[in-house]
Amino acid sequence: MKTRYAHGKPRLVLIGNGMAGIRTLEELLAIAPDRYDISVIGEENHGNYNRIMLSPVLAGEKNVDQIILNGDDWYAQNNVQLFKGEKAVQIDRIHRRIHTASGLIIPYDKLILATGSRPARIAVPGNDLSNILTFREIRDVNRMLQLSRQLRHVAVIGGGLLGLEAANGLRQQGMQVTVVHSSHYLLNKQLDETAGRLLEKTLRAKGIDFCMNARTSRISGDEHGNARAVHFSDGR
Repeated sequence: MKTRYAHGKPRLVLIGNGMAGIRTLEELLAIAPDRYDISVIGEENHGNYNRIMLSPVLAGEKNVDQIILNGDDWYAQNNVQLFKGEKAVQIDRIHRRIHTASGLIIPYDKLILATGSRPARIAVPGNDLSNILTFREIRDVNRMLQLSRQLRHVAVIGGGLLGLEAANGLRQQGMQVTVVHSSHYLLNKQLDETAGRLLEKTLRAKGIDFCMNARTSRISGDEHGNARAVHFSDGR
């Protein structure tokens, strides 16, 4: 027996305006373009963009407009209502509606959760000081670019792929960059030691410094609450 909806087409709500969620909608629209009344709740003030390409934006090789995958016109053409800058804070499963931080109430019949992940902050004293940034969203990149015009030195904690991409981008913005890595060679989960050390040599030639075998124990700040130094468990 088919469910009858008093309001017409079933209301499909997607929480999360990222690559996975919007790709799901693209596939759904290709199969059944008129089946649902679709809404998207996105915490950022942008259409769907290629998060993988944030590193070239940080490096100044691309701008934000060049990494947008689905602009405002795509949502309009496909009759998808996009709630930009809205954070979903509660799912009322009994009444089937979403509450947002700004007070909106968005009803749904079908719900997709595609909120992705959140970057983890290193769990040490001082991790809540100002000017400690994560690297996942456009606003993170914008803040890094802003600070790169005001400050000189930056420490990047983590010598994995994302950390090295951030380090390279900030170096291209003219900052003095030091990568802090807990292992004795870079990309230790992807490379063997020989390759990791060759990579370090190449990046040092580009002007990036490294603190290897460095386990962060705390971060200290100045009188204004801004991060100023990274302290390691071996006393450095």
